[in-house]
Amino acid sequence: MKKMILMGAMALSVLSAQAQDFKAPLEKTFTIFDSTMSQDIRIEQANKLALIAKKYDGEWSVHYYAAYSKVFLSYFEKDVTKKDAYLDDADKEKEDAVSLLKKNNDETYVLAAMIANARMAVDPMNRWQKYGGIFSSSLESAKEINPNNPRMYYLQGTSKFFTPKAYGGGKKIALPYFEKAKELFAKETTTDIAVPHWGKDKTEYFIAQCKQEDKE
Repeated sequence: MKKMILMGAMALSVLSAQAQDFKAPLEKTFTIFDSTMSQDIRIEQANKLALIAKKYDGEWSVHYYAAYSKVFLSYFEKDVTKKDAYLDDADKEKEDAVSLLKKNNDETYVLAAMIANARMAVDPMNRWQKYGGIFSSSLESAKEINPNNPRMYYLQGTSKFFTPKAYGGGKKIALPYFEKAKELFAKETTTDIAVPHWGKDKTEYFIAQCKQEDKE
């Protein structure tokens, strides 16, 4: 019996060590990706995130971050064909994350909304009806699971921010969403990279941009 308990403890120790192994490279790579202003560096770090996802294929969060990186690459890519190719990769990584979780959680729904928004941004006039609906429904699903997820409000804010005033957008409309996101970010735990917590700095940036209009 003692031998079995000892073997079980050793197995748990090995599994715990393996789980920790992916967090250090994931956090380092994602931090560089999410803070750089260089598209070349983004591409380099996104490729590293994809490799991390392959190496630690059993961890849903590595696929989540690989997908996130592809979405951001699409926003800063000028070639329309490459934009959609990045988003195809993002969709695949997202589905891998969902498969490992065996269901969607609020973060994968937020990710789905991000991908839909990026698809729409490729060709807004021809895609808004399809992907606008997916964007909204994905965020509603996320809200049902966790109404305190700040990234939902961040995404709603960015959507309003980049929508022309004539179509119900603009900085004034976007600001309350960013302020709600800021309030929720302040309550969020940020010690574990495997629990997504990105968006706080970006929210602060957009709040400043929104308030800048008020002074003009």
